[in-house]
Amino acid sequence: MTMTTESTIGLEAPPGARWIDVCAYDDLLPERGACAIIDGVQVAVFRTFEGDLYALANLDPFSGAHVISRGILGTRAGAPTVASPMYKQVFDLRTGGCLDDPDVALPTFPIRRSATGDRVEVGLSDEHRE
Repeated sequence: MTMTTESTIGLEAPPGARWIDVCAYDDLLPERGACAIIDGVQVAVFRTFEGDLYALANLDPFSGAHVISRGILGTRAGAPTVASPMYKQVFDLRTGGCLDDPDVALPTFPIRRSATGDRVEVGLSDEHRE
């Protein structure tokens, strides 16, 4: 599940999840990814030029490398995307679905700006923990 920055303030974490402070909003460069390790889980965090936030698993399912945060952001058919830097498969930032192979998807994480708007928080549930 991904959210835009405007709609996430005050959002409740899913059952069994807790919000984890990841970084300052201004530390995320637009159209660049960053990796956060939360309870041993690598999460790729992205901020678009429009200010929308997305969080996906950082593990590329095709190469087995933790590199999604280093992917190239773009769009395909109006969907915000990230292309893996390894073999260039493209994933929908909103759903985690691979647009090149419908049988593959990256786990997504709830993401929001803090109540003050200056911090980024990711929701992590037990099912995401390793």
